[in-house]
Amino acid sequence: MYYKFFKGGKMFKTIEKAISNEIVEKKSRFITNIFYIESKEEAEEKLLEIRKKYYDAKHNCFAYRVYEENKIYERFSDDGEPSGTAGSPMINILKSNNLCNILVVITRYFGGVLLRNRRIS
Repeated sequence: MYYKFFKGGKMFKTIEKAISNEIVEKKSRFITNIFYIESKEEAEEKLLEIRKKYYDAKHNCFAYRVYEENKIYERFSDDGEPSGTAGSPMINILKSNNLCNILVVITRYFGGVLLRNRRIS
């Protein structure tokens, strides 16, 4: 599922291929897409693709880490979910597992039931 790679004398883990999964919780539909990326630009392009594909979704929360230009770039977003309940936990999971060159997007179709600030990651 993942492999290790070296960049700038540091070892990271990443995924071998794109992964997608879907669950339903309290009538909300969650679709997770995980991509291998090699640049910030590629991450942003994938985000645009996901937003177009799921244009009618309520939220597209994301987090990514990429090693580029001898440093790690990170970006995340709650995309309208309560602050700190989506993007921040996702980036923390990537960091704590030493994952890099990876983009995670969780798309939510709201089902009418509030999750009461439960983290979606």
